[in-house]
Amino acid sequence: MGETIPIAVPRKGRPLESVLDRLARRLDVTDLADDVISTLRHEKAVTKGALEADTADVYHRLAAYSTVEEPMGPEYTLVRDDRDGKPRRIVFDSVTIPLDDVDGVPDGSAIQLVGREEPFRALRTHEFALGFDSADLVLEEVVTLRPEPLGRIEDVNARIDPADTDVRVVTGLGDTVYHTLMATPEVAPPSEAIDRAFLETYTGSLCIAPRYERLVQAVLGTQVLDGVTFQYPSADLEEEAAIADAGVGVYLTVTGSTAREHGLVLGDRLFPSETVLMENTAEHDETVEAVRSLLTAPRAETALAIE
Repeated sequence: MGETIPIAVPRKGRPLESVLDRLARRLDVTDLADDVISTLRHEKAVTKGALEADTADVYHRLAAYSTVEEPMGPEYTLVRDDRDGKPRRIVFDSVTIPLDDVDGVPDGSAIQLVGREEPFRALRTHEFALGFDSADLVLEEVVTLRPEPLGRIEDVNARIDPADTDVRVVTGLGDTVYHTLMATPEVAPPSEAIDRAFLETYTGSLCIAPRYERLVQAVLGTQVLDGVTFQYPSADLEEEAAIADAGVGVYLTVTGSTAREHGLVLGDRLFPSETVLMENTAEHDETVEAVRSLLTAPRAETALAIE
């Protein structure tokens, strides 16, 4: 008899899209993945005011999206968005995907993707054996702060205290953007590299988003932060603009074009912000192992050992 393995996933955004893309390639569910991604992108645009919905009644749209002919079709739910006015936003809730002919999985088994605001914390409380979330959340929650920097996802598990949590990172999905060190030319002249060595001699403000304080401490290492004071952007100022005012900062970049528009020079890519597959090792069994193997990235260099 088959069983259903629940997997915690984000409710929206790039991490969820990365998970769906991985499953589309592994389980031949491209149409399902495209449908969920396009629905959520459409609703994001509606929430931001970039598109006008066919019907202004969000509950009618929610019912239409969640009314499907297939008994295992996707379901959606509503959350309050953090934009002005706190509009209701349609986000992912769950979907069940059959596992056909997967080695080590009983016939009739399936995985159920279950949307969570904080998948990593759901694994920490043993609600799930498997889940996906941003590697950032792991750094912000449980990694041990040390004088030396943390620069690779491959090294995250070594920084997790086994007494603190049973959750370990299994692999990254490759949807990488970077926490990047940047500075104005006046603070770091072009002849000087903007890297951790630069920060060792720097004294002053380092502008970061408040939610990344522990992450920045981990990836820079506490040793280089002597003489550095964290400064946070005001609510009415873009992060790049706030960094330009402070002179030095750390923020997520893809191309770095916005940072350059604010007169900033990009320095070291400090740490990859990537969606990762995680496992609660205390909830491990043969079926979970089979599903984990199915989901594991083929790139050997990103697969992490679970000790």
